[in-house]
Amino acid sequence: MNPAPDSIPGHPRGNGGNNMKTLDLQLITVGLEDGKQGIFVGLPLLTRQAADHGGQVENIWFSDIKHVPDSLTMDELMQLVVKQLSDSMTTVQ
Repeated sequence: MNPAPDSIPGHPRGNGGNNMKTLDLQLITVGLEDGKQGIFVGLPLLTRQAADHGGQVENIWFSDIKHVPDSLTMDELMQLVVKQLSDSMTTVQ
């Protein structure tokens, strides 16, 4: 069973007005031994406080490459991120 999107930390929630909706995002930079680097955008995983209290990375999974339109909106991107997170949580369980 997939978690409800609003139960996932950092999931964008509508605010019901005309105010701009904000998203909590975190950039993750991965460097390979050969010097190649990739930057990944996702829901917040670690804060400085969590890192200070044993927030070490245990596992990393990469999805297949997703081909998305270059006109993708932030909402559409976040839907993909939430779906990927839900799918990976289901696979782990």
